[in-house]
Amino acid sequence: MISLPAGTRIWIAAGVTDMRCGFQGLAAKVQTALEEDPLGGNVYIFRGRRGDLVKILWATEDGIWLLAKRLERGHFIWPQADGGKVHLSSAQLSMLLEGIDWRQPVTSRPKLGLSSRAMWREIAWGVAH
Repeated sequence: MISLPAGTRIWIAAGVTDMRCGFQGLAAKVQTALEEDPLGGNVYIFRGRRGDLVKILWATEDGIWLLAKRLERGHFIWPQADGGKVHLSSAQLSMLLEGIDWRQPVTSRPKLGLSSRAMWREIAWGVAH
């Protein structure tokens, strides 16, 4: 992933976007629907109807980026709202682009069949393989 400068705000455009839109169409949506300046340096993320494709619009000092990502399986997790915008952190953006539920990330620890004390006792005696 391209690293974003400190202070860059990341916005999801809630609802469905016509994925045929290019630079001008998405910039117009940022201005009208989101009421933001598309050239202000923020990142705007749009999702199509099927949910397996996102487009990202980002203006830098030297031009405008239009990035797209399609998932081979599954869909991108998206807010239920029909319109408006949702702010994301950089970590949430990374999770979103990997197809992970950025709203409630779940971490799990491996479960051991033995208690840690019993496991260490068996290791110390050479019983465990």
